[in-house]
Amino acid sequence: MNENTKDSTNPVLTFEGKKYLVNELSKDIKETIKGLQIADTQLKMHEDTLKLLSISRNTLANQLREKLKELD
Repeated sequence: MNENTKDSTNPVLTFEGKKYLVNELSKDIKETIKGLQIADTQLKMHEDTLKLLSISRNTLANQLREKLKELD
């Protein structure tokens, strides 16, 4: 889903290669678009969280590795 808002008074939704004038869509369709936008935002947020957790895990593993070297 890609929404192009060059003209903020009549934004265009591009979906599966087709363009639609958002203002001409039904309320139900607009609500579905809003739901997709929220889902996209949530997915991005959780992807970012996973990246941070992965970095943190790798940092902790490196710290453990260094601390265990001190025991050798």
